[in-house]
Amino acid sequence: MAKIYVIEDEPSLRLLYRTELEGMGHNVTCLSNGREAISRLKEDQPDLIVLDIMMPEGDGMEFLTKMLDHRMDIPVIINSAYSHYKNDFMSWAAEAYVVKSSDMTELKSEIHKVLDKSQMATV
Repeated sequence: MAKIYVIEDEPSLRLLYRTELEGMGHNVTCLSNGREAISRLKEDQPDLIVLDIMMPEGDGMEFLTKMLDHRMDIPVIINSAYSHYKNDFMSWAAEAYVVKSSDMTELKSEIHKVLDKSQMATV
């Protein structure tokens, strides 16, 4: 299936997302902050990025700005506990914005939609 990067500073959430997304058949790489992710993207590029916003050492908006500066065309789903960032201009660069929840139904649904859209664009 797809190669997905999960950029999340909370270890328990990284474990949850890895377990759930691998259960969907995806190859998941978890990274703890935006700086780590930018350096990783220079070596390898995923099919999709699930991105937290509030993180120490390179928050999500900083990561998104750097990714766009390098003209990396990778779909991003922002996954944040803070709904007010939805109105931030930089968040509009993401394919989707999901407010974190213990119920992963919405995140999984958005992952399916974004991956389907990306596959249709390459056909």
